[in-house]
Amino acid sequence: MPHALKIDPLTDLPPPPAAPTPETLSRPRQALVAVYVIVALWYLLWRPETFNAAAPWFSRLVYAGEVFGFVTAVLHIHMVWRLSVREAPAAPAGLVVDVYVTTRDEPVEMLRRTLVAATRMSYPHVTWLLDDGNRPAMRELAGELGVQYLARARHRHAKAGNLNHALSRTLGDYIAVFDADHAPARDFLTRTLGYFQDARVAFVSTPQDFYNLDSYQHRNDAQTRLVWNEQSLFFRVIQRGKDVTNSAFFCGTCGILRRKALDDIGGFAVDTVTEDLDTSVRIHRKGWRSVYHAEPLAFGVAAPDFVPFVRQRVRWGQGAMQVLRRHGLLLFASGLTLPQRLNYFASTIMYFDGWQKALFYLAPAIVLMTGAMPISQLSWEFVLRFVPYYLLTFWVFEEVGRGYGRALDVERYNMARYGAFVWSTLGLLRRRLAFRVTRKHRSPDGGRAGRRFLWPQWAVLGMNAAAIPVGLLLQALGVIALPTAALIANIFWALVNVVLARAVVGFTRRVSGFHRREYRFRIPLPALLSGDSRRPHAGILDDVSAEGFKYYGRFPADTAPGDTVAGEILLPSGRMPFRATVCACFPGPRDGDVRALGCRFDWNTPSEADALIAFLYGSDLQWKLNRLSDRSRTPLERFLRWVRRPARPAPEAPDAPWAAAVVRSADTPDRGMHPGIVSVPSASGDERTLVVFRRMGARERLEILVTTRAGTSMLRSGAMLFDAMLASGTPLYLYRLPPAGEFR
Repeated sequence: MPHALKIDPLTDLPPPPAAPTPETLSRPRQALVAVYVIVALWYLLWRPETFNAAAPWFSRLVYAGEVFGFVTAVLHIHMVWRLSVREAPAAPAGLVVDVYVTTRDEPVEMLRRTLVAATRMSYPHVTWLLDDGNRPAMRELAGELGVQYLARARHRHAKAGNLNHALSRTLGDYIAVFDADHAPARDFLTRTLGYFQDARVAFVSTPQDFYNLDSYQHRNDAQTRLVWNEQSLFFRVIQRGKDVTNSAFFCGTCGILRRKALDDIGGFAVDTVTEDLDTSVRIHRKGWRSVYHAEPLAFGVAAPDFVPFVRQRVRWGQGAMQVLRRHGLLLFASGLTLPQRLNYFASTIMYFDGWQKALFYLAPAIVLMTGAMPISQLSWEFVLRFVPYYLLTFWVFEEVGRGYGRALDVERYNMARYGAFVWSTLGLLRRRLAFRVTRKHRSPDGGRAGRRFLWPQWAVLGMNAAAIPVGLLLQALGVIALPTAALIANIFWALVNVVLARAVVGFTRRVSGFHRREYRFRIPLPALLSGDSRRPHAGILDDVSAEGFKYYGRFPADTAPGDTVAGEILLPSGRMPFRATVCACFPGPRDGDVRALGCRFDWNTPSEADALIAFLYGSDLQWKLNRLSDRSRTPLERFLRWVRRPARPAPEAPDAPWAAAVVRSADTPDRGMHPGIVSVPSASGDERTLVVFRRMGARERLEILVTTRAGTSMLRSGAMLFDAMLASGTPLYLYRLPPAGEFR
């Protein structure tokens, strides 16, 4: 066995220091929440007086939907009132750590990325590939990368069975778990193992972040550099709120668990389609503690299009129903504290939101086509109570979400997933459910086969669009007799539903139309590129993956698709040689120039790409270099910012393209030249950003040889450090250059 001796050096250590004070909701937001609760009760307690006696069941259903919305809102506010703030303790030496990477039928190249990143984590560990597909290619990959390989003869209990099988055949006291697509950062173990100094900690969970920013669950705004993810609110806010009450749960990947805690509950929970949630409940019921470390430390593949997005949420919902039925969270889950019960209950009943949304999506169509209203009349009193309650619901959601609860985008995804949520709640009545692995790659048919999954959205779109003219016709013929105000209100309500459903259908079609098989990272890299027997030219690689790239720089005009080029990529870890085939040429403005080349790597062996894989995957470098964020200002923050009017904004990444740069110190030229990249300003007076692999002195004067597609030029400048980051464990430093000198 890879582990010769089991030693746990944490046994005799003193308890760790107490966690920092949680971040509490600010006073202005607390005041807003108080106003919301008062207005909500003022409205909801009065609402039964408005029931329509001619449509009692319809009135009660709509009211029940409103009450359900208020209850879930209060539970949500309870969860996120305080957020944990943690500083990772140092990881002690000598822990025995196993790293499990689970797979069933994922592509070999995906597993290669994850295993390369896993084997290069800085803390001593043993990496295991748990292959539930019994594929020879996986065994060969494990052997090539020096990874331990495990497979089993009987494939019972899906992923949980695979993990339990590995537990019975390995010796690690701490088990890190990664899905096939989640590549860990180099410092994953060093940032999480220190928490286990507290002997009561059973597991440490970290966010699930994703590198494919063009997925179905991402919304991109190039102008503001906002890249919001449908799960941002959960991993940035909700899990931190749960952590305060020891209720954060393990999410199946990007976490590390104590073997002793798993042994205490008999291993990972089986007979469930979400072993992570069920396992977390069992661990908490035994009195163990959990930690949520909110720093992204692994990066995977988000659902690329609509079908895996929907199927994944169906599975999550079905697993939540199994937990709800099995543990009886509110009344019968002995061992859980009241806050834990409320937190788990909130996480499971959220899937019933699908029924509420379905009711509200279809209600205006019912009113317009039948004349039956859920209220007796649309009076001014109703409007004066309903409108403040409705607007405050959205405003409070944005504020308690701390900038991650984007109400409009959330409503779009509510429309996209309501059918999945409705279907998943039926799992409450079914004891046997099949585990399905989420597809991690785009559908080869462009998503056409999955359009049948859009029928819930088409139903909302069709019924509401048809109800408007039908309702107007029935009203004109006297078949129904809606008051004018009610007619207008329901037409407006139906139009909102039409717009939401149409937006989801349109977005689904656009995302399904993406044909590139592999995601390309928006990370500029300095490179030297040449054709056969030609001298190299300095340029920039961008739009890069392990399969191909786009090159920007000077190159002979006779370059054509099919030509072979060679060169070196200048990575923080050193120079990486490569050969590539030109797939497309984009001519520049003058003869003799080529503005860009689209190329495909020609690797002789897959291992030649490992240095590039280690640099690209398991890192949030594309976020930091491009200054991307998934957080936006809330309405209250925008108002306060307008009042205060800050004098100077924080430094931002340039909108202009990047150029290759070679940097040396004018004060100490004997220290040599260092590769980097520098932004090309759109105007001569703009500041520039320099990115290098070595830290420069605070008052150091720099000589920067800049290569653009028009040639080379020398820039002499001082520099101010404003950020630093890690790429594959190697630091990158970002400097702001004053607006001096010119680029050509």
